[in-house]
Amino acid sequence: MSEAPGPLGVLGGTFDPVHVGHLRLAEEAIDRLGLDRVRLIPAGQPPHRHPPRAAAPHRLEMVRLAVADNPRLDVDDAEVAAADAPSYTVVSLQRLRRTLGTTRPLVLLLGADAFLGLATWHRWRELFGLAHLAVATRPSHVLETAAMAAELAEEFSARVRRDARVLGEEPCGRIVPFGITALDVSATAVRAALMAGDSVRYLLPPAVLDYIARNHLYSPA
Repeated sequence: MSEAPGPLGVLGGTFDPVHVGHLRLAEEAIDRLGLDRVRLIPAGQPPHRHPPRAAAPHRLEMVRLAVADNPRLDVDDAEVAAADAPSYTVVSLQRLRRTLGTTRPLVLLLGADAFLGLATWHRWRELFGLAHLAVATRPSHVLETAAMAAELAEEFSARVRRDARVLGEEPCGRIVPFGITALDVSATAVRAALMAGDSVRYLLPPAVLDYIARNHLYSPA
């Protein structure tokens, strides 16, 4: 009998464009949290920000190109396929649960800034019944409840665990902070550089750079 698959990491985002910071987060999460793999889910219509600069099919294809040579990463296109509806994380996790069942551990990967804003998300408390939350921080950074909204601080205090092994022992419900390599790169800065005609080599995978050039994405103003 084959062993049950390990925890599946879930990394959602606009990926406008996908960059090395996204990819290192996924890669380091697998090693540090004991994940089986990470699934990247590009948002079709992100509800919490201005419309993306690149259309959803372009953003999806860039993510596919970025992970094509990494067997530990895969791509979910369902949110892009349903781009006429807002891409809410809780809905994405519900969809995954319908496919994967209720027993496999799911681990939603978040940066610290995103986690601190979690209480503003759509139906955010329901996330804990669907997945664990793993919060990526700088190596020396400690998440402090004083920086959180009161309702988030309450959930954090009740759910936080420091040992990542808990992610494989239960299907959902825990919060595990973990340190990752600090990379000062953002999609906003990458877009600004591209639109200014500046080089972004080594900030994006070469295949993504080539795709942007071929399709004239983020062209200089």
